[in-house]
Amino acid sequence: MAECDSNSGSNSGSNSASNSSPGGEGTGNLEIQSQPRGAPINNDEENDNRNKKTLCYTPINNPALKRQPSDEDNWQLDHTSVLGRLKFLLFNKIMSDVTFIVGSQNENVSAHKFILSIGSNVFEAMFYRMLATRSNHIEIPDVEPCAFRNLLRFIYTDEVHITGDTVMATLYAAKKYAVDALEERCVTFLQEGLTQDNAFLLLTQARLFDVPRLATQCFDVIDRHTQACLNADCFLEIDYQTLESVLSRDTLRVREIVLYDAVMRWSEAECRRNAMVLNVDNRRGVLKDCINLIRYPLMTSQEFAAGPAQNGILTDKQMVQLFLYFNLNPKPDSEFSDKPRCCMTGSESICCRFGEVESRWGYSGASDRIRFQVDKRIFVAGYGLYGSIYGPAEYDVDIELVHVSTNNIVASNKTKFNSDGTNVPFKVIFKEPVEVLPHTSYCAVATLKGRDSYYGTRGARKVTVSCRNDDREVTFQFACANGTNNGTSVEDGQIPEIIFYS
Repeated sequence: MAECDSNSGSNSGSNSASNSSPGGEGTGNLEIQSQPRGAPINNDEENDNRNKKTLCYTPINNPALKRQPSDEDNWQLDHTSVLGRLKFLLFNKIMSDVTFIVGSQNENVSAHKFILSIGSNVFEAMFYRMLATRSNHIEIPDVEPCAFRNLLRFIYTDEVHITGDTVMATLYAAKKYAVDALEERCVTFLQEGLTQDNAFLLLTQARLFDVPRLATQCFDVIDRHTQACLNADCFLEIDYQTLESVLSRDTLRVREIVLYDAVMRWSEAECRRNAMVLNVDNRRGVLKDCINLIRYPLMTSQEFAAGPAQNGILTDKQMVQLFLYFNLNPKPDSEFSDKPRCCMTGSESICCRFGEVESRWGYSGASDRIRFQVDKRIFVAGYGLYGSIYGPAEYDVDIELVHVSTNNIVASNKTKFNSDGTNVPFKVIFKEPVEVLPHTSYCAVATLKGRDSYYGTRGARKVTVSCRNDDREVTFQFACANGTNNGTSVEDGQIPEIIFYS
């Protein structure tokens, strides 16, 4: 506003009033004022005063211009931080210059091109680079609205709002628009929620979205808890490629017959998903090469005869080949791998702790126990146990492996075995091999119910085993176990063999 001339005096004020319209000060006129007529001034003064015309504003009384600002007009003052202002703009049409039509329901989401572009180079290319779109309405049919809102919320505010129901869709959106920080938060959320029950589901998603770190952690859980993961409902829902990748692993901790049974269940589920008749040909069709990834030579001959040999999934040529493998020594070549799984290398090895065999050893319900340590990490698959001295007989047996310091049972199996009357130990195997750490005390436990058996004598406190097909040696040290015992000791008793992989 310009200043009024100081020489105008009170006459200036009267002239202003006389020149105003009937509306009074509400006219808002811009007035030009000069010296009043008749003033006794010389020509020089008159010329100077003509040049001293001044500008003054009269008060304005326009209701439309004098209204109070609304909350919407004043939002910058209400949000004093940059973060607060960005939160206000999130999903807000104020200053919005793009609308996304999201998902199958065509939900509209308002946004701001500049803010999106500083958070994602995909958005920057979409709006500002050479091939930028000119449209202010962008259709995104492949992203769920909740996931897209999570994406925008993170770009605007760095906040993450994800749940178990929205995390996979949000991960997809984060990868599509190259928002790596949000992708990382989604992967961390999934890792923290990874369990035996959802490991196969998350593995499928990790492979689909190409998230190697998550896939690696899923495989680790599956390796450590293979049987529990196979029993989860989500195993039956995995795709063929995921099944193939799992069966190719050497690190599964499960007996091969258990893995085979799980694969057969998957083939049934896959036939149902594809509305196929459940028969041998269709099961072969959905399994494809996965049939040959089962390591049939790792089964016992009884397991093979009761399972794969019965359902016709193998060809006649394969059946003959495997029966020869189970019954001939040395073993003939087979098209199926006989490499043990369970993080193990080489073939099955056996620690024999007795020098001689005697008879007889009776059972009254107490457990036979022997404590041991090893100098290298191994995977105990089970025990060799003596059978009946009276000819063929059946035994009920409960075997356990106990971690001594914690008294935790780390492996167990309740089963039966048949002895043929010889003094050769019979294998009794855990449901899955279990890791045994070096220089850590474990207790081998066997509770038998049956006729009197053979027993071992001249036991050794220290036994070194050269692992088959492996240059390593593993040294076992045995000691008497505390607690109720059927009589087994270092010197004599039951549990003559510990079966393990290196």
